[in-house]
Amino acid sequence: MSAAASRAFGLDLPEYPWDAMAPYQRRAAEHPDGAVNLSIGTPVDPTPAVVRDALAAASDAPGYPTTHGTADLRAAVVDWFARRRNVSGLDPAAVLPTVGSKELVAWLPLLLGLGEGDVVVRPVVAYPTYDMGAVFAGATAVAADHLSDLDEQTRSRVRLVWVNSPGNPTGIVRSAESLRTLVEEARALGAVVASDECYAELGWGQWDPAEGGEPVPSILDPRISGGSTDSLLAVYSLSKQSNMAGYRAAFTAGDPALIANLVNSRKHAGMIVPAPVQAAMAAALRDDAHVAAQKDLYRSRRNLLVPALEAFGLKIEHSEAGLYLWASAGEDTWSTVARFAELGIVVGPGVFYGDAGAGYVRIALTGTDEGIRAAAERLHAGSQE
Repeated sequence: MSAAASRAFGLDLPEYPWDAMAPYQRRAAEHPDGAVNLSIGTPVDPTPAVVRDALAAASDAPGYPTTHGTADLRAAVVDWFARRRNVSGLDPAAVLPTVGSKELVAWLPLLLGLGEGDVVVRPVVAYPTYDMGAVFAGATAVAADHLSDLDEQTRSRVRLVWVNSPGNPTGIVRSAESLRTLVEEARALGAVVASDECYAELGWGQWDPAEGGEPVPSILDPRISGGSTDSLLAVYSLSKQSNMAGYRAAFTAGDPALIANLVNSRKHAGMIVPAPVQAAMAAALRDDAHVAAQKDLYRSRRNLLVPALEAFGLKIEHSEAGLYLWASAGEDTWSTVARFAELGIVVGPGVFYGDAGAGYVRIALTGTDEGIRAAAERLHAGSQE
């Protein structure tokens, strides 16, 4: 057999990190009242009726859907940006639905034509799929929150800059001023800025309009973009705000030339959002009431967890928005994970999000009301032992 014939098939990728959680999940499951899993940010509340009704009404879909998205969906996205994100006048042609946002994160470097020698910049503490997207394209991922932190040789090779605000896992929100600086620096380098904004409706405190705060800024906001979408892409998902993770419903919008090229590539690859899902997305984007109701649920769960975690000895950092609390007990990450598992609580290890996540854990707000209450009670009891 030739060397070529004996070569193994498949991509040589690292093991999916969450597999390392198995022993801690088993330990948590031994709790007499069962485990409370707060490690993964998957929604647990029902998908709103307005979404399910739209999906059912569009379920007779014998023909192929459009890759670019229906005119109705793209109009709904444009209206949503104007109403919720302070971005008016967006071109409907500059909108593209995607099969969830993780798919776009993973394939964007390749679809932008990046390859060997090109640099993809991602946040220092970040969702690991940004790195995997660079791997798929053969590019190099570099961790930096500010382009000014990079040496000149690296800066000269930057072709794509990922921004994640509000951030996963840290919940940090970047100000309009810092984002504007980043856009200006990236444009000077000839790089694309892709802003993953899927937690934008879930701001807390100063970023919670319902409590007197201001909305989380979008990369397409004219205060940041300078009134031009050139080299900019905003990426958004309905998984979090509308409990549509199972629908794989997301979109990107921004630079018309970039979107046109992405549409063409995705037509060749068959990367298409199903027609009933497109109809459900349009309905979700036009209904703000269910988003506010869901946020109220998360706010109440957050208000239960924060004091319980602090009583258990954790210091919460950032966590200004999103579905997670980013916290440290001043010890090794796995020691903290193990202590939570002893209480029957599963949390996410900070080390999954880069070297800078060492010593931290991520606690999700996506448990049921019953689960969140149980976790809070166990944490308070554990702090008194």
